[in-house]
Amino acid sequence: MKKNYYFTLLFILISCSGLNDSVRDYPITPVPFSKVKITDSFWQRRVETSKNVTIPYAFDKCDATGRILNFEIAAGLKTGEYQTDFPFDDSDVYKIIEGASYSLMHEYDETMDAYLDTLIELIGKAQEEDGYILTWRQIDGNRPPTDWSGKAERWSDLDGGHELYTFGHMYEAAAAHFEATGKRSFLDIALKNADLVSEVFGEGKNEGYPGHQEIEIGLIKLYRATGDKTYLDQAKLFLDRRGRKEAEAEGDLWQTRKYWQDHKPVVEQTEAVGHAVRAGYMYTAMTDIAALTGDVGYLTAVQAIWNDMVNKKYYITGGVGGTAHGEAYTDAYILPNETAYCETCASIAVVYWNYRMFLLTGDSRYYDVLERTLYNGLISGVSLEGDRFFYPNRLESKGEERSEWFDCSCCPSNISRFIPSVGGYIYAQQNDKFYINLYIGSEVQFDIDGKKVDLVQKTDFPWEGTVAIDLNTNEKVKANLLIRIPGWIEETPVEGDLYRYIDAEESRVTLRLNDELVDYSIVDGFASIEREWSGASRLTVEFPLNVRRVIANENVQDDRGKVAINYGPLVYCVEASDNRVDPFKMKLPSNIRFEKEFKNDLLHGVLVVNGFVDMGGKRKNSLTAIPYYAHAHRGKGPMRVWLPAE
Repeated sequence: MKKNYYFTLLFILISCSGLNDSVRDYPITPVPFSKVKITDSFWQRRVETSKNVTIPYAFDKCDATGRILNFEIAAGLKTGEYQTDFPFDDSDVYKIIEGASYSLMHEYDETMDAYLDTLIELIGKAQEEDGYILTWRQIDGNRPPTDWSGKAERWSDLDGGHELYTFGHMYEAAAAHFEATGKRSFLDIALKNADLVSEVFGEGKNEGYPGHQEIEIGLIKLYRATGDKTYLDQAKLFLDRRGRKEAEAEGDLWQTRKYWQDHKPVVEQTEAVGHAVRAGYMYTAMTDIAALTGDVGYLTAVQAIWNDMVNKKYYITGGVGGTAHGEAYTDAYILPNETAYCETCASIAVVYWNYRMFLLTGDSRYYDVLERTLYNGLISGVSLEGDRFFYPNRLESKGEERSEWFDCSCCPSNISRFIPSVGGYIYAQQNDKFYINLYIGSEVQFDIDGKKVDLVQKTDFPWEGTVAIDLNTNEKVKANLLIRIPGWIEETPVEGDLYRYIDAEESRVTLRLNDELVDYSIVDGFASIEREWSGASRLTVEFPLNVRRVIANENVQDDRGKVAINYGPLVYCVEASDNRVDPFKMKLPSNIRFEKEFKNDLLHGVLVVNGFVDMGGKRKNSLTAIPYYAHAHRGKGPMRVWLPAE
């Protein structure tokens, strides 16, 4: 178990609190994905599929379902009623624009760039003179209230209308487009809207705040894009206003302020509660506020909430949200499998949040959570072909297929913006420290005191545990290379006591520099290699990567007496397609032995785990398991992650 880092974090924030507002920020700086070239087959294929399939497909769906037409009607270019079902459907268009902008940073596409210009021009025409834009209200503002859209007037249904949520996604997309192209067209639309929001909701004005958090993240991105502290202050103001309403202590989730994370002021919250996506976006913004303002109360809260989540409410697949009722966190240790929700958007929010917790602390345990969610509960949400999607990601199913689209399509549009940005999670830097956080074949250049170092990472991870890191510099550069030692090689797959292995394994990682063994120290979960680098060097990292069996804490009733199969950060599942026995009639023998087999022709290339049992000198194939993210690609059929132990 790793030590409690609260006092370290407190020191970080107190140290930063004396800095000028213009320079206060995360102590660790991420290397943006636009500076990273992904070269490995596992992730490169996904980034290319996102560019060539998912993003164009999502734009086509927005066109076919009337989401684009809504902007044309709001702009007065066409006539008609609001075309779609939800008042926040504008946000899908914004998220896909964000993903397309990220794709342009990978590889310029003249056709996509021109399409974005046309779409942004349309959005500008739909925007009202004072900056307001929400096509539902502009088109059908006089129709009767609904459960989703509330009253006709602006700001009249902040809890359920998602008005400010939609604005937040516009801000994020505008900041991404500005970064990708240098064009201010979308940024100016977003700033005009954000200025209206600050005018209406600023200090001493309308005391409202969003029911679905997201605008806080968007405002902070506008602050980064412009340096205007008004947007940062407004983000904090929205968060500080939470918890003032009278909170019902008991009752249905929908009837309590816990659903909205509004039961207490944010700095007093200690548990992950309520709607899991709202929660994840709020915790992400709170971590930003902790870093950018030095607010110790925010730090204390996100640390306590994180501990609660990872120790009591986190699925082995990295998903969060145990119930479809409210798409919400359940109580401690209530982690059902067949009815698990684990929304794709919630997994994306978990990655956003843990990424920021690492940047604030330098602690690798946040990357253990990020990596597990990334490789399992997140990429499960999109098919290998890039055009079918899961909204919930259950851990067992009697037969489930991904969908082409949803009436509420937050998950496909969220996947559209996430996958192109994955390269930004690999590396980070703090002065002369250079962090390698994820093992993804890639190329990057970093700079220390004006001296440049080229770094190339070569690996077949997650299938193999060997990573070759080639460094090349024309000058002598003193640098500390920090190599993340994943938590899954130790006694638990992830921080805390929610899960543990029942297979004892050697946990020592081997490092060689130019074929010579290297002694290293561990700092916050990273192997520290501090030296003067010059010329060409190769650092080879060998991880003990074995199939291991996992059991859950006894308090998790749904997993009691069951075992899951783990391989590095990957969770495996059994499907009917690979097994003669129905997964729901299958048991995992205690004397099972596992063998690995890589199959190039299966599911775009996967490492299959075969389980064997010795039967009087003969081997009996007991099961075949595939990575969880790859399930539901071969028609309907039963699937399970947790198997009863025999």
